[in-house]
Amino acid sequence: MNPLCSRCNLVVYPTEKVNCLDKYWHKGCFSCEVCKMTLNMKNYKGFEKRPYCNAHYPKTNFTCVADTPENLRLKQQSKMQSQVLYREDFEKNKGKGFSVVADTPELQRIKKTQDQISNIKYHEEFEKRKVGVDAPQKPSSPSPAAYQPSAGSQNYNFESAPEPARQAAAGPPPSAGKRYRAVYDYAAADEDEVSFMDGDVIVDVQQIDEGWMYGRVERTGQQGMLPANYVEAM
Repeated sequence: MNPLCSRCNLVVYPTEKVNCLDKYWHKGCFSCEVCKMTLNMKNYKGFEKRPYCNAHYPKTNFTCVADTPENLRLKQQSKMQSQVLYREDFEKNKGKGFSVVADTPELQRIKKTQDQISNIKYHEEFEKRKVGVDAPQKPSSPSPAAYQPSAGSQNYNFESAPEPARQAAAGPPPSAGKRYRAVYDYAAADEDEVSFMDGDVIVDVQQIDEGWMYGRVERTGQQGMLPANYVEAM
């Protein structure tokens, strides 16, 4: 049985049959969809199973794909497949020079314990250094013999010379070294730390490390550690 022509819907006989684009055509019906120019197997261009000449061949443009539920499902499926491939590659490469450690609650607890131990050791070392530097030297006490009167002076009565008037106690000498001004309020969190207020002057400052200093608050006279980012140099 002879097929029908895709253009005119009439029977196509073998002598005039053109088989192209999965369809059958008369030789005269195999023409451009736009200008109706007769085409052959060498100069036609197919688009959506329709013949076109070179001049009227449709130009494909990019179109915006709607975010439909079906497209979302396909996108999610593609993402899951990518994760499966990633896990397969990870299992293959595991043990080849690197490993990934999950941040589990147990590891967090161990990390916190190590931080606390390091902090305790740091304060112990600081206290040892502070005791070695700040320990005041006691003046040597005079021997009792220095206050005993001589034998010759015991036989005479004499009036002791009046004591000179005591001078008023001089204030503390001006502090030497670097001076800093507090730019924030700070409340001491440990016994070896010192509290201060915004605007206080910190003197006798010693740099411990990048984050901590040791100094004395000029307003209160308290000494101790303080965070370095809470003060600025004067």
